[in-house]
Amino acid sequence: MKFLVTLVFAATLFISNKINAQNKVNITATVINVTSNDGKVGFALYNKETFMKQPIQAANGKIVDGKSTITFKDIEPGVYAIICYHDKNDNDKMDFSAQRMPLEDYGASNNHMAFAPPTFENAKFVVSDKDVSLDIKF
Repeated sequence: MKFLVTLVFAATLFISNKINAQNKVNITATVINVTSNDGKVGFALYNKETFMKQPIQAANGKIVDGKSTITFKDIEPGVYAIICYHDKNDNDKMDFSAQRMPLEDYGASNNHMAFAPPTFENAKFVVSDKDVSLDIKF
């Protein structure tokens, strides 16, 4: 009897993990207009609760011919936003002037640009049951 219970538990766990893995998708983000191949592009994926605080996932993308692409893997369905910046001097942070103006190019999902930092409402997009591919402009 103990063996049967263990077998049923193991089968249930396996099926549950397989279903959960099937619900997760990948998000591929490409910055299409990087002004130089110097440095790298930093990408950060957020949901509403983590926006501009702690990213759910973050990655640096190599720049080749003015483009940089990364893929966020195993993302659950939901509403997300991506912010990215061109780290020209490779110092792992966005640089600002003394007046707090950005010295490096930046962008966000949905390509909504204003003379202000990105907002979740302007950058949000929906992830369902299919992989997502986004082009972002600086």
